[in-house]
Amino acid sequence: MGRDESENVLRWLQGGGPFGREELRRIDTHGAVILLAGDRAWKLKKPVRFGYMDFSTAEKRHSALDAELRLNRRTAPQLYLGLHRVTRAADGRLALDGAGEVVDWLLEMRRFPDGALLEEQAAQGRFDEERLDDDPLIRELADHVAALHALADPVPLSDGAARLRRVVEGNADAMAAYPAILPEEQARRLTGRLRERIDALAPLLDARGREGRIRHVHGDLHLGNIALVDGRPVAFDCLEFDADLATIDVLYNLAFLLMDLWQRGLAQAANRLLNRYLDLSPNDEGAMALLPLFMAVRASIRAHVLAARAEQAGEGPGRDEAAASARAYLDFALGLLDRADRAPPRLLAIGGLSGTGKSTLARLLGDRIGTPPGARILRSDVLRKRLAGVAPEAPLPPEAYTRDSSALVYGELARLAGTALDAGGGVIADAVFASPMEREDIRAVADRRGVRFDGLWLVLPEEGRVARVERRRGDASDADAAVVRAQTLRHPDRPEDWPDDWTVLDADGDGAALAVRARAALGLAPEAGPPRQ
Repeated sequence: MGRDESENVLRWLQGGGPFGREELRRIDTHGAVILLAGDRAWKLKKPVRFGYMDFSTAEKRHSALDAELRLNRRTAPQLYLGLHRVTRAADGRLALDGAGEVVDWLLEMRRFPDGALLEEQAAQGRFDEERLDDDPLIRELADHVAALHALADPVPLSDGAARLRRVVEGNADAMAAYPAILPEEQARRLTGRLRERIDALAPLLDARGREGRIRHVHGDLHLGNIALVDGRPVAFDCLEFDADLATIDVLYNLAFLLMDLWQRGLAQAANRLLNRYLDLSPNDEGAMALLPLFMAVRASIRAHVLAARAEQAGEGPGRDEAAASARAYLDFALGLLDRADRAPPRLLAIGGLSGTGKSTLARLLGDRIGTPPGARILRSDVLRKRLAGVAPEAPLPPEAYTRDSSALVYGELARLAGTALDAGGGVIADAVFASPMEREDIRAVADRRGVRFDGLWLVLPEEGRVARVERRRGDASDADAAVVRAQTLRHPDRPEDWPDDWTVLDADGDGAALAVRARAALGLAPEAGPPRQ
């Protein structure tokens, strides 16, 4: 069936077709039309052919929709309901699941409410810094992605670098097809820099496959493909038309979300998403060197997709807007690589007794340290839970807090910090660091590598620390008021006890104000990502 026949099907659908008097709303992507009617969404593939996907025949569209149904049921079975035939009777009339010739296919989905997409939630301020501590969405999103990756079977491949090169070369060809939209010199420069990074990181990219980190995952995981369904984030609309393009490094899958948040000026949300994901995905710290590359590749793909959308739009404001966005993503991809080049590895340790606000401060500084999307935050409370084999928020009994177990936790913290620094990343170590030996050991991690070390020591009177731990809900720390008081007896935290080679900060008051003072003490920029969109 050609383009004209496909247009006939679309006209029939928009004219009421099987929907009767239901009010219809149309959404266009570069490869499909989605019609919203009542509590359902119906997807019709467009008869298009690009270098990376081909829906030019009804058979190919059927195959793509069948794959879309099957693959998306991995993450969103409650949304993907089934396939339907569009048939033509002998008298020429079209019907849904009729007895005549099959001329096209429709995918039926459960419709979610307007405003449920995470890109809409982002536009409404859901990921703004001041809301992140009180909103579980970033944590739930990271948990959802980590669970998807854990369920996906590893694909035994050792050609990670070659696979990413093919993506970059294919994207270079796609960008070159739109010289009126994407400046040729800039596109060539970006492709050249991506090639250089792939060459430099080829051993790591290849090793990731041998380690089981390449899996058939979502492949198109950005904020526009995740919705709140029954209050929880659910990924949908995966990359279905090419299994090879969706068989990727799990961090490359995550990188689309990280890039999307960072580009919107939501750098702190991106950093928190990364850290929660890494808390649930052990031993990925050594791959932090890949994240700026992965994010830049994702941004370059977004540039060419928007350029294609601009070309499809014809003349008018829709074309101008898409073209401007395409160029902005090209600039952004280069900016990610520039920032990565300017951000040497460094280690920041934040210490102080329980309840002084170490973890809050670490989260507020995470996006300002290291290469995009910011520092790896290694929290002793989370590492203790991991070593015990439980979830970060699961409580541990008092016997889990022996001197020997604490030594194991601090040893693991130092090991992972070294791994992340060796990968060129920034690290924030978040622990009490009450003893001089613990402080010396964490400094030694940086000294052995010749990277910058800073220590911040937070102080707060006992009553303030007690009040804070009593307000905690769903936190990785098991400290309560009794623990705080016992800690004070062991470590009175008098001025003469404070480490003289760490910067001491009064932690009383608002966390945001403390973060401003900490950034000034550390020489950090006030903003991390691009300006808010």
